[in-house]
Amino acid sequence: MNFGGIDEEEFSAFENARILIWPVSYEGTVSYGTGTGAGAMAIVDASRNMELYEEDTDTEVYKLGIHTLEEFEPREMPEAMMDSLYERATELLRTDKFICMLGGEHSVSAPVIKAHHEKYHGLSVLQIDAHADLRDTYDGTPHSHASIMARVVKDLRIPSVQVGIRSISGDEARSLKEDLPTKIFWARNIVGRTDWIDDAVDSLSDEVYLTIDIDGLDPSIVPTTGTPEPGGLGWYETLALIRRIAEKKRIVGMDLVEYSYFENYDSPAFLCSKLVYKTLSYIFQNEVPKVMAAT
Repeated sequence: MNFGGIDEEEFSAFENARILIWPVSYEGTVSYGTGTGAGAMAIVDASRNMELYEEDTDTEVYKLGIHTLEEFEPREMPEAMMDSLYERATELLRTDKFICMLGGEHSVSAPVIKAHHEKYHGLSVLQIDAHADLRDTYDGTPHSHASIMARVVKDLRIPSVQVGIRSISGDEARSLKEDLPTKIFWARNIVGRTDWIDDAVDSLSDEVYLTIDIDGLDPSIVPTTGTPEPGGLGWYETLALIRRIAEKKRIVGMDLVEYSYFENYDSPAFLCSKLVYKTLSYIFQNEVPKVMAAT
């Protein structure tokens, strides 16, 4: 089973692939809804039913080669999981292929971002999320899904832009006074509009890691996520943001996390797979031939 259901080995084999889809099955620190541990493979499964021609960009990005790696099995303890993810991400980055990780809960992003930061020293992070995720620890561990951006902006001091935030604790809010290298675009100020997008994009460095917590979108379109906060981003404004980043910056890695699998409820998994594929088409639109423009 591979992402996109690509039949041709020339477009799905590891050796030929420009893009790696990396499923990471982990929900070791979830604190509310469950199901993220099965989310990655559900997204891969759903992706086999989507069209591989992307009308937004008039491209078939899969022809760059998209290889789906084996599912990364969870480790028992959070620290061991993060260490193993960091080692594997570092190994994969040595191939010079583009990594798209599928989670899994959001904690899995921190070690992968760390590995990218070591390769791309001018890296910044764009986070789409309902939650600030700036807690130093949560439920006794610094490797929580609620602490991923604390690891990024507090520990690694990576400049970040956080979009769609609409849930934050008092301690997190107080930490924003500490001159953290992050800029927040609160959901209440941006939902239903696009006039903020250039400001968000211009706040990023030239090389960007994109982390998408699917709860950043409104639960009316993605209800199956661990903590479905009301008032999130819509489909088209999310696409407009990602496309603008891809046009003005270089996205060097990405992940999509926090989709929770529910049996016999497939539409959110399909949305996630489409969002990943559209993002890839935006990132690589200048590296593949146009379909209609070429006729």
